[in-house]
This record gives sequence, C-alpha cells and structure tokens, in this order.
Amino acid sequence: MASKETEEKAKGVTIKSLKAWGENPLAPTLLATLITAQHARPFHPLPMLVPPVLLFSSYLNLGDYKADAAGISAAWSGLYFVLARRRHFPITTKFGTRGIIRGATMALCAANLVAGGIAYTFGQRTKKEEPGV
Repeated sequence: MASKETEEKAKGVTIKSLKAWGENPLAPTLLATLITAQHARPFHPLPMLVPPVLLFSSYLNLGDYKADAAGISAAWSGLYFVLARRRHFPITTKFGTRGIIRGATMALCAANLVAGGIAYTFGQRTKKEEPGV
C-alpha cells in the first residue's frame, strides 16, 4: 500500500513541477531568443513570426495571467516544433553549432508544449482581487 501512496505523491510532484515550468516567464523568452538566433541571419520571415508572440506571452505572464500565457506559449511552441520538424538536415550538420542550437530549440519547444499545456489545463483563470483596490 505504501507504493501506491508514493506513486501518487510522485505524480503530484511531477505535475506541480511541470505546472511551475509552464507558468515561468523565462521559458518562452529563452525559446524566442533561440529562434531569433537561428532565423535572423539569413532572415526567414515565417519562423520569425513566433518570437514576438512568445515574448507577448511572457509579458502576459508577468501581468498575472499565468494560465492564459501558458496556453499561448504551449500553442506557439508546438507550432514552431511542427515547422522545425519539417526541415531535414544531413547527419554531418547535426553536430555543429547550428545543429546543437536547433536541437536545444526543439527540446525546449517540446518541454514548453507539455508544461504549458499542463499549466493551462490546471491553472486558475480568475484574477485575484487585492484588498483596498
């Protein structure tokens, strides 16, 4: 019976950790930085539509709209992941600097997609009223 309790606690801790990651404004900002580093020179217009939206979701997050910001970040991270997954590179370029940055970007997209989805699903959308306002 103790193993079931430990499994439930572990699941709760995992979901709380993912929810905290999804509500963190640093993750979309870091992802926007990595996307900009890849697509600014030479300029690619379609992928460069994603960083302003991610930065806006960080702005919303700092404005105490954590669940909505997590949903926006998850959706646009998933969109960029699908776009980036379509491009194929030879195996020799995957281990260079650009390949490592691309891999880190796609890993961060996947993490934001999962964590942001959980934060959006389990987040509270009511804004807390401050006393005396």
